[in-house]
Amino acid sequence: MIWKNWINFLVILCVSVGLSSCYSFKGASLDPNLKTLQVSNIRMETAGGPANLSLEINEKLKEYFQRNTSLKINNKNPDLTIEGSIIGYELTPQAPTGDDKAGLNRLTLRIQFRLTNRLDEDKNFEQEFSFYQDFPQSQTLSQVEKTLIPKLVDQIILDLFNKIAGDW
Repeated sequence: MIWKNWINFLVILCVSVGLSSCYSFKGASLDPNLKTLQVSNIRMETAGGPANLSLEINEKLKEYFQRNTSLKINNKNPDLTIEGSIIGYELTPQAPTGDDKAGLNRLTLRIQFRLTNRLDEDKNFEQEFSFYQDFPQSQTLSQVEKTLIPKLVDQIILDLFNKIAGDW
């Protein structure tokens, strides 16, 4: 009876090892030599948006990298530097209705980021990231801004992180 348990265990172990060698997980991975990060103040280069939007993005960006990586914030000779500019904060009508009114409004946030990797210049990039959220025409921007902006910022930061650390 005991030998049957051992045989079952060995079969399960062999199958597990065999399957794990067939599939490898790809995901977020930073070069282990990277130790420090600087997030330069995000600049507001567009009209509109809350006055503290650039500060909110800056702080969320630092928080996200500190929570999800081993990088330490350091402004003196950092391994990675992230710079950014808010280049778009736009409200546009969507989904026209029969009476020439918009059924939905769309808030779009666009941020231009530049990454400088001091240890590997091939990883440097400059790219625009954007995300939008739609909301009913019956609501005003001031009514929904406090709930929409965090969603927009979180998605853009996730996209930026995936660009920096992703391997896909």
